[in-house]
Amino acid sequence: MKPATGDLVIAVDGPAASGKGTLAKRLAAHYGLPCLDTGLLYRMVARAMLDAGHDIHDAAAAEHLVGSFDETGFPEERLRGGEIGEAASVVAAMPAVRAGLLARQRRFAAQPGGAVLDGRDIGTVICPDAPAKLFVTATPEVRAARRHKELLGRGEDVAFESILADIRRRDARDSGRSDAPLKAAEDAVILDTSALTVEEVVAAAIGIVERRRVA
Repeated sequence: MKPATGDLVIAVDGPAASGKGTLAKRLAAHYGLPCLDTGLLYRMVARAMLDAGHDIHDAAAAEHLVGSFDETGFPEERLRGGEIGEAASVVAAMPAVRAGLLARQRRFAAQPGGAVLDGRDIGTVICPDAPAKLFVTATPEVRAARRHKELLGRGEDVAFESILADIRRRDARDSGRSDAPLKAAEDAVILDTSALTVEEVVAAAIGIVERRRVA
């Protein structure tokens, strides 16, 4: 769906723990736009699968659940953590799940005035006509350190090496899947956050969006 003239749709893509979620929220606040963390939708499907006792690799069960789950029925704390992140990466590789969530995401992006969406395939599949596209990345080691700090802050004692291995495994799965693989759109601007503070990332992103708005 192509944005209406004047609508500002910002696509923020990137791998796990790259900082794209934080950046998307900051951009949404700056521009006064609604924000959707599309990864939460896949986490909801994964949580529904686990709650129902299904094998997380059961594509038929996932396809059944994707059309019926209630987005308001999952407290955010039940959608966070390493286990659910890994499970979400598994269901996100299922074409039927991606197809089932496509319409929800495009409806969100089509709101009057625009929206900010972050995920893995926003600029390539969900909003290919978005006027502003960013691909946020960082080295696996930096991303693992960020996730490690986040988990420790929530009281989860997980080894750094385990988190790094999980991130590399998810990167391989997300980039190697046949349907909507993780990759930068051809017209996306790459933003490497490895050596940047949050404020520096936000400032750089706003500059990118502003240049795209006047292009």
